[in-house]
Amino acid sequence: MPSLTFPDARDHFLPIPRVAHEMPAPLPVSVRVRDLAKRYRAVEALRGVSFDVEPGEIFGLLGPNGAGKTTALECILGLRRPDSGSVSIAGIDALARPEDAKQLCGAQIQAATLQDKITPRKALRLFASFYGEPADVGELIGRFGLGSKADAPFDSLSGGQRQRLFLALAFVNNPSLVVLDEPTAGLDPASRRELHDLIIEVRRSGRTLLISTHDLVEAQDLCDRVAILDAGRIVAAGRPAELIAATATRSSVTVRTARAMEVSSAEGLPGVTASRLEDGRWILETVDAGRTVAALVKVLEIGRHEIIELQIVRPSLEDAYFSLTGRRWTTPAGDRK
Repeated sequence: MPSLTFPDARDHFLPIPRVAHEMPAPLPVSVRVRDLAKRYRAVEALRGVSFDVEPGEIFGLLGPNGAGKTTALECILGLRRPDSGSVSIAGIDALARPEDAKQLCGAQIQAATLQDKITPRKALRLFASFYGEPADVGELIGRFGLGSKADAPFDSLSGGQRQRLFLALAFVNNPSLVVLDEPTAGLDPASRRELHDLIIEVRRSGRTLLISTHDLVEAQDLCDRVAILDAGRIVAAGRPAELIAATATRSSVTVRTARAMEVSSAEGLPGVTASRLEDGRWILETVDAGRTVAALVKVLEIGRHEIIELQIVRPSLEDAYFSLTGRRWTTPAGDRK
């Protein structure tokens, strides 16, 4: 959205807080998406996408840039009309009754922006005026840590401050479902941690959250369940730990000692299925990293080896993605769909 325009404001900031203040907590809602399809000329952005979001959970749409995440969220929110399929929010047919569904939703859209000179206080008052029973503007300012910048122009805010403002704007209507499109994209590590804490607090306050991300660590740490989206299709869905456990990838233990460890010592450790020596380090693939490391330490103590480096690498969602698609995870610039 290039700038704030009054006719489109209600659509582009579907009315998305912190729980330090008392705000009425709505009942969490469910989301049901079935066979969602969307084509842009020759490009199939969505190809039969189906998934469920349970009440009160953080659900992640995970995929590399260009996988179809933003298109899926925009169709769910009524910002785009899918070519086919169905969307239900709290039992409401969101395609047949979009205005009713929107009343339950708050969202932060990836391309959101505001006029350069509008202040957070004025922006919140403007959006609050769209609703009959809006949240208190002063409460939102305090909840999202905007007090010191409440009357500063938008173009003077940092990336993290802008993200907090967009979250506050999306909470103007006290939504039951919060939809966040790449909420931490482009933020520094400190701002990312701050927003992660806020997202967890939002869930604790009684909301359902639907998040898109191409950040594998973010999805693994933050989401209760994820659906992996690849080239417009859902290739797997479940808890991150379950998806990781389903891969054929083993944990690995990397060890480097001051004096080289013998081949027999490396290969004979419990749980080890394969071993190799690279650049002076033993890399041990294992089905039980805990047992392998415990035995390894004893062997090194007996042999009076000095440990220079010891690292455990467990399978990740990146390994799950590779197992499911046969491709390595990539995040090219220019994500829009």
